[in-house]
Amino acid sequence: MRALRPLLILAIAFPFGSVQASPPTPAPCSTPEYAQFDFWLGDWDVTVPGGKPAGHNLVTKEYGGCVVQEHWTGAGGTIGSSFNTYDPARKVWHQTWVSNVGGLVLLEGGLRDGSMVLSGVQLQPDGSQLINRVTWTPKDGKVRQFWETSSDGGKTWAVAFDGMYSRAH
Repeated sequence: MRALRPLLILAIAFPFGSVQASPPTPAPCSTPEYAQFDFWLGDWDVTVPGGKPAGHNLVTKEYGGCVVQEHWTGAGGTIGSSFNTYDPARKVWHQTWVSNVGGLVLLEGGLRDGSMVLSGVQLQPDGSQLINRVTWTPKDGKVRQFWETSSDGGKTWAVAFDGMYSRAH
């Protein structure tokens, strides 16, 4: 009986039926919202209407899947990058765009009817405000990026860029 006493004490202290593993902690940025912009991931040749080359864009997932990063090289020599991430507290996507010509564009929004639509107000050097609205729409393995601007508070819109993204060869 003395030999069984340590086993009996262990069985009482640690009953086998109540030992449970903790549920695994989900990886950061693993909710479905973080995948909403994944259709833009890839190595792209970009053209404007009529087929003229506009540039090249490499769009990657970075920082453990938390950021969609754009690496743009324009046909005219402009280079830039955007950092796109989902903000779960506010339930919006955020983009910060920067370029080698001093460009800075801040956009926010989300998925609407299968398209990513981001917009934001950009203060101009003269103090006026320009609204940028950019829509990315996937279709047939390609992505259309349609960028509009408004200088009158959204009453009228002008096309700033209309690009078709096709997989680079």
